[in-house]
Amino acid sequence: MTASKEQLTLLLYNGALRFLNESIQALQEGNIQKSHNANLRVQNIVREFMATLDQSYEISGQWLQLYEFVEYSLIEGNIKKDLTHLQNAKGILEEMRDTWQEVMKLTRSAQAGVSNE
Repeated sequence: MTASKEQLTLLLYNGALRFLNESIQALQEGNIQKSHNANLRVQNIVREFMATLDQSYEISGQWLQLYEFVEYSLIEGNIKKDLTHLQNAKGILEEMRDTWQEVMKLTRSAQAGVSNE
């Protein structure tokens, strides 16, 4: 309730990665239903990212394409029970999360610099 929009986005990335790791591990263990359920949770988070993406920024189109590819990889991985697709989705989500964290740090630093002036 007290988290900023930026922090909520970071929490969603972390949640998506947690569920994706759960899906991958369950698939490796042969627990197809658990893998499927966790995969659906990741898909829901990715769709939320896609739906709430602010299209007023030029970079938004590129991020939307990444989200679409992640969604495709999740679906393919879920249907085909293919770890490669899931690992691809995980790699992209990790990079996006890490980029988001860096933007948050830079924004905080810039705001601190402005308030110190």
